[in-house]
Amino acid sequence: MSNTGIVMKRNAMHNRGQGLVEFALVVPLFLILLFGMIEFGRAWMTKNILTGAAREAVRIFAVIPYDNSVGGSAERRAVNILSSAGLDSSRWTISIYSDPVDNTIMRTDVTYNFPVIIIGFIPGLPSDNVLLTTSTTMRRE
Repeated sequence: MSNTGIVMKRNAMHNRGQGLVEFALVVPLFLILLFGMIEFGRAWMTKNILTGAAREAVRIFAVIPYDNSVGGSAERRAVNILSSAGLDSSRWTISIYSDPVDNTIMRTDVTYNFPVIIIGFIPGLPSDNVLLTTSTTMRRE
């Protein structure tokens, strides 16, 4: 019995060590996947906010085309939407203009340097920002 008991104890200890090694290998991959999904969700939400801001700005610019000055009503609307979402104003740009060929087509472009947190933990990736862009066009009423 003593010989069998020693062998069983060794196997049990070996199995616990194997489980610990497997856990140590799987957990980092699981965490990277989890935080990657969270970052993707944040980026998707930010892209939807940018699209909404561009849509609202071009709608106002299509109704009031002569108000294309910096700080005009269309740009103020886009800034209000982006600010109310809590986006950093130093990271976005808004361009509102009409098509030079067809003056009845209005366009708004919104870009945002999205800060990605998870990229800082993965070695070899060049930047911690992802450029999100959106544009919306509308005919003048």
